[in-house]
Amino acid sequence: MATIFIDNKPHTVDGGQNLLAACLSAGLNLPYFCWHPAMGSVGACRQCAVTQYKDEQDREGKLVMACMTPAADGTRLSIDDRAAAEFRAGVIEWLMMNHPHDCPVCDEGGECHLQDMTVMTGHNYRRYRFPKRTYRNQYLGPFIKHDMNRCIQCYRCVRFYRDYAGGRDFNVFASHDNVYFGRYEEGPLENEFSGNLVEVCPTGVFIDNTLFQHYTRKWDLQSAQSICPHCSLGCNTTPGERYGILRRIANRFNRHVNGYFLCDRGRFGYGYVNDDGRIRRPAVRVKAGDPAKPEGTPTVVAYAAGLLRRARGLVGIGSPRASLEANVALRSLVGAERFSLGLTERDSRLLSTILDILRAGPVPAASLREVEESDAVLVLGEDVLNSAPRLALALLQSLRQQPMARVDRLKIPRWDDAAVSNVIQGRKGPLFLASHRRTWLHDYATGDYLAAPDDVARLGFAAAHAVDERAPSVPDLSGAAGSLAPRIADALMGAERPVIVAGAGGGSRATIESAANLAWALHRKGKPARLAFIVPECNSLGLAMLGGRSLDWAFDAMRKGEADTAIVLENDLYRRADEPQVGRFLSGARGLIAVDSLDHRTVAHAHVILPAATAPESDGTLVNNEGRAQRFYQVFVPEGDIAESWRWLRELARAVHARHDHNGPASWRDFDDAVAAVAETVPEFAGVKAAAPPAGLRFAGEKIPRQPERYSGRTAMLAHLTVHEPPPPADPDTALAFSMEGYRGGPVPSPLIPQFWAPGWNSNQALHKYQDEVGGPLREERPGVRLIEPDAAATPPWFTGVPKPFQPKSHQWLVLPLPQIFGGEELSARSPAIQERMPAPFLRLHPADAAKLGLQDGAAIILTLDGRAHPATVAIDAVTPSGTAGVPPLPGFSAAGLPRWIDLREAIRVERRAA
Repeated sequence: MATIFIDNKPHTVDGGQNLLAACLSAGLNLPYFCWHPAMGSVGACRQCAVTQYKDEQDREGKLVMACMTPAADGTRLSIDDRAAAEFRAGVIEWLMMNHPHDCPVCDEGGECHLQDMTVMTGHNYRRYRFPKRTYRNQYLGPFIKHDMNRCIQCYRCVRFYRDYAGGRDFNVFASHDNVYFGRYEEGPLENEFSGNLVEVCPTGVFIDNTLFQHYTRKWDLQSAQSICPHCSLGCNTTPGERYGILRRIANRFNRHVNGYFLCDRGRFGYGYVNDDGRIRRPAVRVKAGDPAKPEGTPTVVAYAAGLLRRARGLVGIGSPRASLEANVALRSLVGAERFSLGLTERDSRLLSTILDILRAGPVPAASLREVEESDAVLVLGEDVLNSAPRLALALLQSLRQQPMARVDRLKIPRWDDAAVSNVIQGRKGPLFLASHRRTWLHDYATGDYLAAPDDVARLGFAAAHAVDERAPSVPDLSGAAGSLAPRIADALMGAERPVIVAGAGGGSRATIESAANLAWALHRKGKPARLAFIVPECNSLGLAMLGGRSLDWAFDAMRKGEADTAIVLENDLYRRADEPQVGRFLSGARGLIAVDSLDHRTVAHAHVILPAATAPESDGTLVNNEGRAQRFYQVFVPEGDIAESWRWLRELARAVHARHDHNGPASWRDFDDAVAAVAETVPEFAGVKAAAPPAGLRFAGEKIPRQPERYSGRTAMLAHLTVHEPPPPADPDTALAFSMEGYRGGPVPSPLIPQFWAPGWNSNQALHKYQDEVGGPLREERPGVRLIEPDAAATPPWFTGVPKPFQPKSHQWLVLPLPQIFGGEELSARSPAIQERMPAPFLRLHPADAAKLGLQDGAAIILTLDGRAHPATVAIDAVTPSGTAGVPPLPGFSAAGLPRWIDLREAIRVERRAA
């Protein structure tokens, strides 16, 4: 720590910071543009000028840029000095000279950092009366709207896009005083993290195009904390709603998880909430094939309860995209012995293997922040860019950690980005990628290995043996893997914070076990290794911790007559198992109750349909891939009869048990009761209560408002219904209120902060007002609760199931899943913006295999899988492992059954196109 003097007042700050961060951490207002806490300083905008003095006797001082000056002990500076204030006023006047006078109609209005800094600097009158420099805007795709005339040349966008996120199709182009930020030609931004430009840009150059389609002012958005449901990482988000429509998703800072940034699927995949295919009314279908008939809630619940009472056998099918509370409610309703996870036997085993490794092993799970701070990484069998995109962004930051040792030796502050980049000179720390698919992330890898899953697992086992000879050896290791394994071992052993990444995406249990062996070998050698396991969905690990039977058991129970009625919770079974198998199960059910938010093929077979709330419309708990339980909060009350899944299951339990079930969901009064029931179900779930404050928490006797102080038009919003102002909806489940009135005092637990705002800081830069130190934890931080902690003293036995080398077959191909960031996930695939970026169906083949099948690159084919025909094109890729083929998620085809051997000669028919 260091003591600095700001306008003659002492402040204790972090001596490793620059003066700008120190001033902001001290709660002082100092304008800036180019600096960003995640990207450091380059001194491009000159807006943070202060006067620095040599000592107490110095009365003149000199102008310095606060973002480029260390906060050394004893530093004396002034923010209010006249020379500094006049310099800052001159800078903002230069920047505003060509800026349009469009604040009243600007998309960024009311949340604009440029507006805040202009007011803070005192520039309120424009003297420039000549024509302004203008630019032609570009089409940048469905996610981003471009308005280059608003640019102030701070360089944040290009620094994030190219230096931080690894993008290459966006740059800065300049000639004399014309500086242009965009693409060399129009077209969608290709980088999967382009949406962060919306928040990185301090003005309105890059606008959320999905918000623009149904625009509303930012001060009219009702908000609350939420968790992204589109993968297993559990990124924190802040959804914004107006008039019952979800308008946008913004990043929400959680220093242990996503920090300052989101992936594009998480930011723009929210369209499913507003989808026309939403189920909004409960309905009854007397028999299969009949149209669903909407009915009132009491009628439908009574009909469903009758089905349950008459059932000869009952099956409850849970879901990895439903909350813990909903899955526990279903488990309690049907009984633990009749509860299915909603996953196939194979997928259940993969999750169980991951869970057992985290429970019994000595190596802890890695958070995203720990991955960013790691200095050597091996990825085994996972396409992280498509299956867990935010993790790929973390891997890019890990590349900088090992070269930073040289920066530290030269005593260059890490926040000095220009100097750091000059020293590093493109050097990268070790990142090894081993999988069956190549992406642009491989361009940054130290070494890569593209092979079938069994060969990838063998590489992992071999690296573990190279680290610790007591680990099982790998016979007959191929030349490429044989030379790469020792390199990986040396890099990991030479690191201070090594991380191993693996997961269930490739369907290989051996790969997961090899990752565990390697992490355990490093641990036994005294290395503080971490394991980052990727699981398929937002609550996959929580569901595995809850425990239950597989879908295969449920199918068998229906086939054998042991059950004739089923409740399906937020799960499209056609995405889980083979179509014929699912069809037999659904047609054999005498009673089928579907609780879901989206209409899909499983719901089409249901006799009772209950409309479930989506995450922004409900409260719940999710457990991410590291075992961190996090709470999401209801942002708005949906129209119609939509309710949280656990509430529907509670009503079913009450109707069946006539309220006499004192231990099950029938006795739950509110969400706190549901959370308490979760905590009692499994010992590891005891910590979920601490993930967020209880509903009864009050501050000065008040709740916390979801609506900002400037929220407008509440009465007018309902004027077409009544001229009287109705009371806001009641919320018995949380300490939040659907109102703009309530407590706005001192620090509150971080999950209860609806939006980050402070006087004079209307943009997302207001975040630092909620931190004691810029980039540090939020005050009253509750970043979730880690439910799984390792036993550091444990010495589990080695996994010994080393697979044999992969051998292609003469007439069959091992078909492998190819996850897709756009369109590969069930909810985001309903979003119009995401749909524009979804790739057309394709079959990926090695050139030799394509020649064997007589196929040309780009050929149109009909690919028949599980009896369902899919139009597709052939994509020939030389790095595809020979003897394998790859397919992305296809409508009606379950990727959960992959990898598996398929005779492509019978599955492929070349499509004959008309001339």
